[in-house]
Amino acid sequence: MDGLLVIDKPVGPTSHDVVARVRRALRERRIGHTGTLDPLATGVLPLVVGRATRLARFLSGSDKSYEAEVRLGVATDTDDAEGLPVGEAHSASWPTRDVIDRALDSFRGQFAQTPPAFSAKKVAGRRSYTIHRGRTRDGVRSVPGPSPLQSQRVTVTQLTLTECAGDRVRLTVICSAGFYVRALARDLGERLGTGAHLAALRRTRVGDLTLDQAVPLDAAERDPDAAAAHLVPISLMLTHLPAVTLDAAAVGRASQGRDVESHIPNPESRQIRLLDERGDLVAIAEPSETAAGFLHPSVVLR
Repeated sequence: MDGLLVIDKPVGPTSHDVVARVRRALRERRIGHTGTLDPLATGVLPLVVGRATRLARFLSGSDKSYEAEVRLGVATDTDDAEGLPVGEAHSASWPTRDVIDRALDSFRGQFAQTPPAFSAKKVAGRRSYTIHRGRTRDGVRSVPGPSPLQSQRVTVTQLTLTECAGDRVRLTVICSAGFYVRALARDLGERLGTGAHLAALRRTRVGDLTLDQAVPLDAAERDPDAAAAHLVPISLMLTHLPAVTLDAAAVGRASQGRDVESHIPNPESRQIRLLDERGDLVAIAEPSETAAGFLHPSVVLR
């Protein structure tokens, strides 16, 4: 069983939980995800299955679309509704729609964003959330210190205020990989002077993969055969990359990880699909560093 399965993740489980549950349902050990969704979040979670796990890194950089609900008035230590309140609660009137939309201008385009302290990002080999503890859930709270993470350049190609009512703000977001909607909620609250956190999040798209292609997690568990029927075959993955078709002899060389001579269809592309004469994916290749006009297979699927 090889390919890509899009799961509609529910609220509650982590991305790793989803992987474990789908492994049991499909009885397939080789399953991984291409980018985490927080337990609070729902929506598109692409899973790579079987030999397609070798392609995960080529999918993790895709842009993404979200529908988000931000609650103004209180910041939390995790920047979402699962955290504990920190700082003073906002007690003045709520900002108007125009004020909020102007504040959102700061988060349109390209800018530096500091990831949430409670995230899976690594600092000196350790997950950030393991460093940034210092809170309890028994009513005792401590204000978190500064995030141990460095800011990173992110891009927001679309940020639309769709609804504004009291302390609730609804947004649609189209953003680059590495963007945190939780951090957007946190930073918007700071800019407005109200404090804020992410109350709800639904991912509606990852690259070309949408909710229309997604199988609800509980449905996949109830009917694994039906879920397997939704598997996108490897030959239809990464179709945004340029492709080169090889003859039988070149397929043999590529399958052994050896360079193959070929016209490079797009000199600017660093990844190129190598196909056999039936259109099946043999490997992902890069221009050879040692021989002009040759491609070197970096990931072999045969």
